[in-house]
Parts: sequence; C-alpha cells; structure tokens
Amino acid sequence: MNTLILFAILAFTFQSRRAWEQRQRITLLGRYLRSFQIETLMETLTQGYLRAMGETDLERRRSVWHFLEQHEHTVGRQLEQLVKDVDKSEGANWRASTLPISLPLSVHWLPGASFDFRVLLRVHAQGIADGIANVDQLTDRDRAFRLSAELLLLQHSCHWFCRSKTVASARMWTRHRTRYLQLLAAVSPTTRKAYQQALAARPTD
Repeated sequence: MNTLILFAILAFTFQSRRAWEQRQRITLLGRYLRSFQIETLMETLTQGYLRAMGETDLERRRSVWHFLEQHEHTVGRQLEQLVKDVDKSEGANWRASTLPISLPLSVHWLPGASFDFRVLLRVHAQGIADGIANVDQLTDRDRAFRLSAELLLLQHSCHWFCRSKTVASARMWTRHRTRYLQLLAAVSPTTRKAYQQALAARPTD
C-alpha cells in the first residue's frame, strides 16, 4: 500500500510539474504573439492558397493571388518584428526539449536534448520571407505549396515549444492531415537545413 501511495504521489508531482512548465511556455509565447495577428494571417494564407490552386477561372485566380499578396507582406513584417522582440528576452526561458514527450525539468537535466525557440523562429521567419520574395523563382502553384509548408512548420514549432513534439505532430495531422516529415520535405532546402541545425545546436546561454 505504501508503495502505491508513493507512486501516486510521484505521478501527481510529475504531472503537476509538467503542466506548470507547459503553462509557463504558453504564457511566454502568448505574451509576444498577442501584439500581432500572425495566427489569423497564417490561417487566411493557407486556406487562400488552397482556394487559388483550385480556382479554374484565370481572372478569379489572379484576384485571389492579389488578395493573398497583401497578407503575405503583412505576416512577413510581423514575423520580422516578432523575431526582434523575442531576441531581446532571456534565452533560458525559450528552451524546450527535443524529446518526443514533455518531461519535467528535462531542459535542465538534458540540456543537449533541447532547442532554442528563438533560433527556430528566425529560421521560420527567413524561410517565409524567402518564399514571399520567391527567391527560387517557383510557379505560383509551387510557391503556394512551399509557403503553406513553411507556415505550417512554424505552427508545428510553436506547438512543440508549448507542449511537445508528439503533441505538435498530432495536432498537425488532426487539423491539416499532414505529417511532420511531409512538412520537412515540402519546405525549401535552405529552411530544412537551418531548421535541423537549430534543433541540434548546443545551448549557449
């Protein structure tokens, strides 16, 4: 009986600490995001790309692209400002575990198995900016497909930071029927390389 009580106490402590850490990360990111409309813009763009790619009428398709261009530049500017704002804050607060599930104090116990969300955010902002500028000279359809992947991978990283990789991937599948590895394959090679390097980087502060 004593053993069962001990395990129950440990399980409760484990869950409470994990929930507390997740709330801290959610609150931290939310404090910066509330000054922007990034999430709404991302939703508008990803849905708009699907509409544009499925539009058969040429004039109507051009109208959709024109509408989306304005939102692209807005989200690009807001992401650039978000990166600047986040970079000014304490680095230790922005570390999250690279382990599949969230474990209490894992960032402190296993600092090598963690990533700096600030670095990842810079990678996403640059990838989205390059997509908006169409630096690889893609067709409208291919550009929209790549930008959708860049935006969704950013969303995945936000959920990963706040919760865990497993939760982020599950949400991506539930909401968009897209696997994590599909996103990695669909973003630009530059983004993919920088993203993987950011996840593997050792802590510096």
